[in-house]
Amino acid sequence: MTISVTAFYIILVISYIGFNAGLWGVFEKAGEKGWKSLVPVYRDIVWLRILSRPKWWMILIILPVSNVFMGYLMIWKTIRLFGKTNYIPLVFGTFFNCIYLPYLGFSKREKYMRLEDLPKFKKSSLREWGDAIIFAVCAAFLFRTFLVELYAIPTSSMESTLMVGDYLAVSKVRFGARIPETTLAIPFMHHTLLGTQKVPSYVDWLQLPYLRFPALSPVKNNDPIVFNYPDGDTVALERQSESYYAIVREFEAILNPNATIEEKYMVATRYPAEMVAYIQSKYGTSPYHPGMGRDAVKKEYTVKSRPVDKRENYVKRCVGLPGDKLQIINGQLYVNDKAAHNPENMQFRYVVKEGIPKSKMKKMDINEEDIYRDYEGYNYCLNSKQIKELQAMGKEIIPQFEGEEYNASIFPHDPRYKWNKDNFGPITIPQKGVTVAINDSTIVLYDKIIRNYELNTLEQKDGKIYINGKEATEYTFQMDYYFMMGDNRHNSADSRYWGFVPEDHIVGKPVVVWLSLDKFKDFGDGKIRWRKMFRKIK
Repeated sequence: MTISVTAFYIILVISYIGFNAGLWGVFEKAGEKGWKSLVPVYRDIVWLRILSRPKWWMILIILPVSNVFMGYLMIWKTIRLFGKTNYIPLVFGTFFNCIYLPYLGFSKREKYMRLEDLPKFKKSSLREWGDAIIFAVCAAFLFRTFLVELYAIPTSSMESTLMVGDYLAVSKVRFGARIPETTLAIPFMHHTLLGTQKVPSYVDWLQLPYLRFPALSPVKNNDPIVFNYPDGDTVALERQSESYYAIVREFEAILNPNATIEEKYMVATRYPAEMVAYIQSKYGTSPYHPGMGRDAVKKEYTVKSRPVDKRENYVKRCVGLPGDKLQIINGQLYVNDKAAHNPENMQFRYVVKEGIPKSKMKKMDINEEDIYRDYEGYNYCLNSKQIKELQAMGKEIIPQFEGEEYNASIFPHDPRYKWNKDNFGPITIPQKGVTVAINDSTIVLYDKIIRNYELNTLEQKDGKIYINGKEATEYTFQMDYYFMMGDNRHNSADSRYWGFVPEDHIVGKPVVVWLSLDKFKDFGDGKIRWRKMFRKIK
């Protein structure tokens, strides 16, 4: 159940009234005038006096983010002044203060006591540990939710800018920290319980609407961005590192006897012949109909939907802002008809005749996962510096760019848009408030936006399009969208494959690499990439 924005604000107002009413009663029981609880800043000064806490706490109360933690801490301390030592009233009263504070403030049964008059409460060692753990967990949770979170780079999509084994510090405040949408979840676990593949770490029956704190700066072109994977709204748990929608398209192509040559090629590059035969024999016994692939995927795998903030975290470079016109011609990106800036360490795929010795690859920081062999020779993803070094060694290097052929893996996965990873577009990035015409040919560009991201119903019937049950010939976007690409242009699953990134999927901006480990080396062989540590990400 997702709470609407209106309902959320109504709950917020009721909670605010309950909190302030309760604090009024507490102030009066403590011998202060109740109206003082309604005056910003002055209220906190008086409150600290009631709690017998030092004045320097005001610094932490004023600072953003820490003020949230301090607010809960002061509520906890206030409940203690009524003689509560058990965790049940302390935890319940802290998180449901709009109910519990009015009870304490106006109930004749509850007596306020000054800190020095409280009965001596000797904490057991278990209680000492419990208090310390609660304090540490709450502080760390607020820090990583609203300020900075640490991430590791698992794939080579941003090589050589960000390398597999790089550990990043990601600023949440740069683009405005999001309010957690999934409210009931185990702290510090993303979407799955540690040590399991299928057990979720959250329950999704209560979802808050998308809300974000004010940003320090807007998203800019060429910014590296951490975001929630848009295609991850649905996952096949046994293959959750892959796009569920790509798996469905592949199953459709396997089961469809009239699949195009491009679709058959897509399947041949992804599945061994034995797997294709298995899928056809198990799910292709009846005549093919559209949707048969999706039904087969749901039978073959455990399919699960995920809320926005529990989708996989990806890191790519933002190359297209809302409203930008974007096109790729022969591997060169153009934005608003001008050649875009190419990242310093951008990589493409090349054939290197006779290959590169492994010892040389390690010295040149060439990722072993970026290599495969075909009939032409060894394929490597290389940047300009590596190419020059190999040419100086006398190596013959052949670029591997796609021409004009259609690639069925590329968004919008429709042969009317004969695009591939090196020749893509032109396309205009959707912008909030902008209205576009929708028809049989354009709906494939915006289908997922209308259905999955902006949560409308969409139906095509008798050559007409219906949104929320009404015939539609145009659509107005409710959010801004972005176009993301990896610096490793020939080995990156990015917007060229699955489309636009909605604004509510933006997590933050990576600012520094604080640790860098080479997964292909031992500690005695230079596993720690010292020269790559504590570097600013740009």
